[in-house]
This record gives sequence, structure tokens and C-alpha cells, in this order.
Amino acid sequence: MKFLQKLGKALMLPVAVLPICGILMGIGYLLCPATMQGGDIQGAANLIGLFLVKAGGALIDNMAILFAIGVGVGMSDKNDGTGGIAALASWLMLTTLLSTGFVTTLMPSIAESEVKTIAFNKIANPFIGILAGVIGSTCYNKFKGTKLPDWLAFFSGKRCVAIVAGVVSIIVSAVLLFVWPLFFGLLVSIGDAIAKMGVVGAGIYAFLNRLLIPTGLHHALNNVFWFDTIGLGDLSHFWAGETSADVSWSLGMYMSGFFPCMMFGIPGAALAMVLCAKPEKKAATIGILLSAAVCSFICGVTEPFEFAFMFLAPGLYLIYAALYGVFTIVTVALGFRAGFSFSAGAMDLLFSASLPAAAKTWLIIPLGIAAFLVFYFVFLFAIKKFDIKTPGREDDDVEAEKNVQLASDDFTAIAKQILAGCGGKENIASIDNCVTRLRLEVKDMTQVDDKAIKAAGVAGVIKPGKTSVQVIVGTKVQFVADAFSELCK
Repeated sequence: MKFLQKLGKALMLPVAVLPICGILMGIGYLLCPATMQGGDIQGAANLIGLFLVKAGGALIDNMAILFAIGVGVGMSDKNDGTGGIAALASWLMLTTLLSTGFVTTLMPSIAESEVKTIAFNKIANPFIGILAGVIGSTCYNKFKGTKLPDWLAFFSGKRCVAIVAGVVSIIVSAVLLFVWPLFFGLLVSIGDAIAKMGVVGAGIYAFLNRLLIPTGLHHALNNVFWFDTIGLGDLSHFWAGETSADVSWSLGMYMSGFFPCMMFGIPGAALAMVLCAKPEKKAATIGILLSAAVCSFICGVTEPFEFAFMFLAPGLYLIYAALYGVFTIVTVALGFRAGFSFSAGAMDLLFSASLPAAAKTWLIIPLGIAAFLVFYFVFLFAIKKFDIKTPGREDDDVEAEKNVQLASDDFTAIAKQILAGCGGKENIASIDNCVTRLRLEVKDMTQVDDKAIKAAGVAGVIKPGKTSVQVIVGTKVQFVADAFSELCK
């Protein structure tokens, strides 16, 4: 859980980039429908729209790289950029060694399997980006102080981190070469079974689709239901102008349920998070979640919202995915049918409403109202009942901690007192800090003396885990952390 929380906080850096991309793309699609529907692009408005779509898509399409670098920096000690460089090196190595062209050269038999080929076609996904970030940051934390023989001294310390990350990435690539297509193939098999379950199957698919977003493996299920991997192809047949009479299922049933959730459910959930945020963090929370809700409504870009909380609150994300399943069953059962070529936002709803398979699109109003209210109240109840740490509710840097005043500005003396209270540098396993707290991992908690630490003039000591110690220092924590690190060298 501690790892997931740290990962969630690290992801906030790249996530903060995504909302503006969604807004740019939404405005761009509005000005230039041809970017989605096809056709000639002429006139100033269309050219501006195309420009905005491409600008937003440049980052959305490379979101996995943002995650790799963001996690690499965010999970490295002191957020050192060396971890980001190592993560980028890992990403480039993983995606190159696992690219379809390369793996089919190594193992020609892969080219004979459509499922395996699709699996490696989708290797540049958020899961691999996050994995690269974890590899980069872990290698930095473990090997940043490595000392090599004199004849290799140039590569000592931080310079060896990217090299080690590359070696680790080669090993991980070798493992994924065999494991990745198995996971992908398993999901295709599950998709085949779900397709035989009718309306309930559509709900299960929507649930799994959202649940698998962090791993990128949702592409396996999408290929089963949206394209002709096993004889379905909900998306391709819908946009080809066909109807349910032309296929063996109710055309649009594997897309329709996403519309009320993405257009209205996410804004409802975002409002609940904003209202639950701490007063001093409400403005920042609104900045992140409002823009995320807007781009979800306009063009169905949900990642800015989802990655803002999925690792901070995995239990809440499970509830979120379940709500998609429930609303998909209701939506499909009521006969609402719409399709998307990009995602289930207002723009795609508008464009698909005129297609032959579209039906009862007016139901988006009552369904949308219901989705907004259900998502809002479910999120509100869950967050308050279980004290879930959604954006704006994190434990660190609360207002009271910001106002802490140290007894003096002799940070070295303060750090010495804290170190003595923690049992000396031999007992320190790792050092980190947030905005107001010195975050330590110790080897033996029995050596930690709370009273001795508080004698340094700090506001308090918290022990959130068996080996974790957090010292509330206040906004001058960076100076104390630097002095503490120097003492521990």
C-alpha cells in the first residue's frame, strides 16, 4: 500500500499535464469535425481546430513516456532528475526490445499468432511507462552512491544509474517476451466468453475495461469487442453504417454504456472529491479535477481524472470501475445506442447520433443525470466513510504543519538532535521529505526516541509503519533534510 501511495503521488506530476491536452482536443474537434469524421479540411477555423487537436494529441498519444519520466523522478530520493533519465532509458529499451518487428525477428512464430502480434503492437502503453519509471527510480535509489574502481571512476555514483537501469530492462524485456502475450491472450479468451453473455456481458466488459486502464491491457479486450478479432467489431460495424440486422448482436452495446459515465459520471465524482478536499487544498484540487471533468465530458479523455486517484485510492478506483459496469447494463437494457471513434464524449455522441445504428440518444439526459448523482453520492459516501485519501485529502503538508516554527535556524543542530533520537545514522535506511515532513525509514524502531526528537523543536513525530518515521518540521523541512542527509553520509 505504501508503494502504491508513493506511486500515486509520483504520477501527479505527469497527470497535471493531461487536462490541458483534453481541453485543446475538445475545442479542436468542435472547430474541425473532419479530424474525427474524415473529409476535407479547409478554412481558418478547421485549420485552427486541426492545430489544437494535434497539439493536445502530442501529449495524450505519448502519455506513457510522461508516466515513465514522472514516476522516475517522483519516486527517486529527493526527486532527482537522474531517476527520470534512467526511466527514459528503460522505456526506450523495453519498447524497442518488445516491439513487434523485433520480437517477430527473434521468434518468427509470433507473427503467425494474431493475438500475440496485437499484444506486442500495444507494448507502448501506460503500464510499461510506469514499469520503466519504477525501474529507473529504484536503480537510482539503490545505486546512486556506487563506487567503482579507479579505471571506471567516471561511471561511479549517479552516472551508473542509467547503465544499471538498462541492464535491468534487458532482463525484464526477456521475461515480458514470454509473459506479456500470455496475459494478453488470457484477456482475449475472457472477452470471447463475455461476448456470449449478452447485456450482462457488456457490463462485465465495461468494468474490466476501466479496471485494466492502469496496465494498458484493456487494449486486449477492446480489440475483442470493438474490432474483428473474434468475429465481433462493435465499433467498426457501427461506423460502417450498419445496423443490428447486419450483425449477430445489438450493435453499439459495447460502446453505449461509456457515454453517461464519461460525460456525467466523472464530473459527479470530481465534484465529490472537490467537496471532500481539505480547505487549504481545495483550490488546487479544483484546478486538477475541473479541467479533467471538462475534457472527459467534451471528448471522453478520462486519464487525467483516473490517474489522479487510482493509485492514491485503489479501493475507490475499484468502485469507480464497478459503476461503469452497472451503468452499461442499464444503458444497454434501456435501448440507448451510440458509438465513438475516439472516446465516449459529447463530440462523438453528436457525430454518431445520425448513424443508422444510433437509437434513443435522447436518453443521455436522464441517464446522464442519474450517472452524475450516483457517482457523486457513491464517491462522497465512500470518501467520508472510509477516509479515502483522494486528491486534496493527503495527510502531508496540512495547514497546521505549514505554520510550524522551529526553535532556531541552526538546521544542522536540529538535524543532529533528530538523528540522535532516531538511533544514529547506522539506524537510518532512507531519507526523504515532503512539503512539511522529514520522512525516514529506520532499521530498528525500538531505537527511536520520540521525546529526544521533539527536543529539537519539531511539532511532532508520527509512525505510520513498522519502520517509518515522519518528523513534522514545517516549511523549512528541506533545509533540515539536507543537513540530515549530510550527517548520514
